Amino acid sequence: MTDHILIRYGELALKKSNRKQFINRINKSIKRALEGYENLEFDPRGLRFYIILNNNPYLDEIIEILKKIPGIYSFSVVSKCNSNIDDIVNLAEKLLREEFKQSMKTIKVDTNRGDKHFPMTSLDITKEVSRQLFRRIEGLKADVHNPELTLHLDVRFEGTFIFTNIIMGMGGMPSGSIGKVMLMVSGGIDSVVAGYLAIKKGMAVEAVHFAAPPYTSDLAIQKVIDLLEKLTPYTEYQSINLHIVPFTEIQTKIYECCREDYGITIMRRMMYRITTKLAEKHKCLAILNGESIGQVASQTLESMATIGEVTSMPVIRPLATFDKSEIIKIATSIDTYDISIRPYEDCCTVFVPKHPQIKPLNTKAFEEENKFEFNELIDKAVNETNTLVIKSSKHLDLFNQNDDIF
Repeated sequence: MTDHILIRYGELALKKSNRKQFINRINKSIKRALEGYENLEFDPRGLRFYIILNNNPYLDEIIEILKKIPGIYSFSVVSKCNSNIDDIVNLAEKLLREEFKQSMKTIKVDTNRGDKHFPMTSLDITKEVSRQLFRRIEGLKADVHNPELTLHLDVRFEGTFIFTNIIMGMGGMPSGSIGKVMLMVSGGIDSVVAGYLAIKKGMAVEAVHFAAPPYTSDLAIQKVIDLLEKLTPYTEYQSINLHIVPFTEIQTKIYECCREDYGITIMRRMMYRITTKLAEKHKCLAILNGESIGQVASQTLESMATIGEVTSMPVIRPLATFDKSEIIKIATSIDTYDISIRPYEDCCTVFVPKHPQIKPLNTKAFEEENKFEFNELIDKAVNETNTLVIKSSKHLDLFNQNDDIF
């Protein structure tokens, strides 16, 4: 009975002169995401996009895919008829009888008359359809305030689309439409959530992870891979490049040469320098991370200022003002939380001092880090960075392919 999916764009409607460019991009994303399903047809019409199902048996799978495409505000599985009142009433009755197979309930009829040449107003259509439905279906009642079901009538030139459910999408902007960023991903809860929010806002994402074997294990790297696999369905090409930086030599030097309380500050400054070089190499426009103000010692405003001064690249912090509970809620919704809490430490947690400096001075940080020659070590780490292409978990088993990353 349901023969179309109607897709609506939210934020894209505000883009005016750039609207067509954004809509074309999201339409391509939809087609690319569904290219494995046979017999689908696509019908773009301005701010609407129709998928003609042609009796495709995988409707539930298609719905789940659409939920993960940035830029889709909402969508509905709809049935189509000719735009005349008799056909509209007949189809509406059939849909209601299918929806309420045992007993009729309270409904509200909501009409959108997109076709202004239709001879009745939206209110007149609502009244007439309601009148005939209540006459035809015994036990059906009206409730305009708290209906158990809303019957939506979308009257357009190409036909009338009728549906009873609106499924919310991700919203945001089409994937990759804003530019590319380099995500600093640790394996904890926050950074992957920051990556998700950036993708939702239209950013393409590459990721960098700092590994310090033997202090950190391959299982910590696998955790990062598993986290990024959860993000790949939201991306434009269903993949994310992960750059794994060998960080052991730099980290060892920091804790051999520098004051213990400045260890985290110096470490983060080195990470920012390396991330900047990788971002420039891979044509990223900004650095992205999961920092939340005041959450740990390196995320006080003083620490952020001292650490961030080593890069001229913009640093985007989507979670800056989020509470931890808010971050966990998003992590749970995107199915990354259980992976993030696996007990495999990254280099940020292995070397945490007992009393880290929460108000580091940039002059003192400069003095401490210049106790060893770090520029050559940074260049060496960048040159020895290993890059992996992360796809879905069905296609990637890193350690079967390459047991010795470094």
